[in-house]
Amino acid sequence: MKNITKNTVISLVLAGMALGTAWAIRGQFGHEQGAAWAGGIGSLCIILLAKKKSWYNKAMKAAFAGAVGWGLGGMMSYGAVVGYGRGVDFINVYYGLSMLFIIGGLYGLIGGGLFGLVLADHPEKKVKWHQVIAEMTVGGVIFYYFIIEQLGIAMTPPRSEAWGVCAGIGIAMMYYLARKKQYSAMRVAVFAGLGGGFGFAFGNFLQVLGNVADVPFNMWNVMEYSLGFFGGLGMAYGAFTASWPEEKETSRYSFSNLTLPMIGFIFLIPFIVWQQSFVMKDLETTLGRLIENPVLWVRMVQWVALMAFLIPAVTWISLFSNKKGQSGESMSHKEIMGIFITYFAVYIVFTILITGSFLSFYRIEQFLYIINFVVIVLLIQKFQPKITVKEANPEKWIYMVLGILLFLAVLSLIAISIHGEMPGMNKRFDW
Repeated sequence: MKNITKNTVISLVLAGMALGTAWAIRGQFGHEQGAAWAGGIGSLCIILLAKKKSWYNKAMKAAFAGAVGWGLGGMMSYGAVVGYGRGVDFINVYYGLSMLFIIGGLYGLIGGGLFGLVLADHPEKKVKWHQVIAEMTVGGVIFYYFIIEQLGIAMTPPRSEAWGVCAGIGIAMMYYLARKKQYSAMRVAVFAGLGGGFGFAFGNFLQVLGNVADVPFNMWNVMEYSLGFFGGLGMAYGAFTASWPEEKETSRYSFSNLTLPMIGFIFLIPFIVWQQSFVMKDLETTLGRLIENPVLWVRMVQWVALMAFLIPAVTWISLFSNKKGQSGESMSHKEIMGIFITYFAVYIVFTILITGSFLSFYRIEQFLYIINFVVIVLLIQKFQPKITVKEANPEKWIYMVLGILLFLAVLSLIAISIHGEMPGMNKRFDW
């Protein structure tokens, strides 16, 4: 770490801010699709910061893979676990923070691993994606039914134990990476997992501190931002310090590398978020708190949100479909930057619309997203990390995990010493 330059530090912070902001926005949408949108923003930001031209034609595929990976974690339930961290005894609080470390770690592990695997895909070392998908699917099913159904090991009873599916997916993915000697992708997965896990647990601690101090702010949002910030920082650090294969810049687009991922990335994910989130009854409830007779406003919000993502999506897909295959053409930094700005901005528009923040300043964090977005866009082209290759060191990674768990024990002791029973407190164990 001592050799990290100023440019690298700022690049890591920007990557953390991008995923942190997107993950905080994700709190309004939830589920797999909201997490996928946030993961895609963080992945694309890392590619823009790295400024490796050989990655540009992989950008859409890598961002889509990162989105799918982070999105898979969206099936996990963590509300009860957050409640354990608000407890009054060490065992329950430490259990809560440790389980959040696992949940956040699975978000980053899968998202970072799939993102890194696309970057590592090379003509001389092709990734067999059908095999990856099959192994991850089987791993998720086997782990869930053996650990959860057969052995009855539960994390958040009586809520969903879908973390078991994600754990099986993550283990199967890591086994594939180790077997195929995809150590660079493994490095991204590990550091994204460490960052995401630490960020989630630390964010829960910050939430408790803020609630105890009666900070007039959405502290749940702070926890979400913490998960995304440290997860994005970890994923970026893994990407910036891994050894990637040398390859020539692709002279033409391919349907599988560009158009197909682009359809999934900038059309399918936003469409699912729109279809699942901009529901009449939910919008009526939200906007009804701010204005009388909100029905007309609800219809307007639904249509504005639809056009906000549909017009840019159709424009970008049409543009690159027409250019595909032209001699000498390859994606440029400017084009990727345009997609990044559009994609990120639409997510902010979605959250402003769905919370009714365009009518009121009652949700101040919604406007902080805009500030974060402006800072990222202004600085992302001015800084480039110095790529310092580091070897994979599983022993060191184990020490990092143990160090984080020890730190979480200290945070647990601090937490139980500063408050009594709190609203939303859950108890996993009776002592």
